[in-house]
Amino acid sequence: MRDATPDFGEFVAACGPKLLRTAWLLTGDPHQAEDLLQTALAKVWPRWERIARDRPEAYLRRVLVTCHVSWWRRRWTGELPHGELPEPAPGADPFEGVVLGQVVAEAVRALAPRQRAVVVLRFFEDLSVEETAEVLRCSTGTVKSQTHRALAVLRERLPERELLLHGRGGRHE
Repeated sequence: MRDATPDFGEFVAACGPKLLRTAWLLTGDPHQAEDLLQTALAKVWPRWERIARDRPEAYLRRVLVTCHVSWWRRRWTGELPHGELPEPAPGADPFEGVVLGQVVAEAVRALAPRQRAVVVLRFFEDLSVEETAEVLRCSTGTVKSQTHRALAVLRERLPERELLLHGRGGRHE
């Protein structure tokens, strides 16, 4: 008879892509996201038998957020890739379908780390206020106030960027 707790490898295979997306949304960089997820998995693995019994995905999300905040506090910058992009293929704009997503992602990355964590968990991970408070180890009131502030910042920043993207180059006429 098989143990009721999921195998660590099976869990990572099943939930890894979703957790990597969460890490990417927190860091804004795919390479840092991979590092963040690996760090979180390394911290969880030694205690897996205990963690796996009670909502391991929620626990791992909390570890991701905690590690990310720790990195931010140390102001670790890591490697910054640079260089020129290759010439795009002739034809239609290859970024046409993803421009809005990039604008939103950039605006989310510009939020303060605590606000970013709340927005990622509430709107990208679709957690409730209570679940978000549990992951962040804060009160539901803190989650609500951070959400309110973050959305106010996003509302302020996004319309102007939307206009710039569509070539009008200025404020509302």
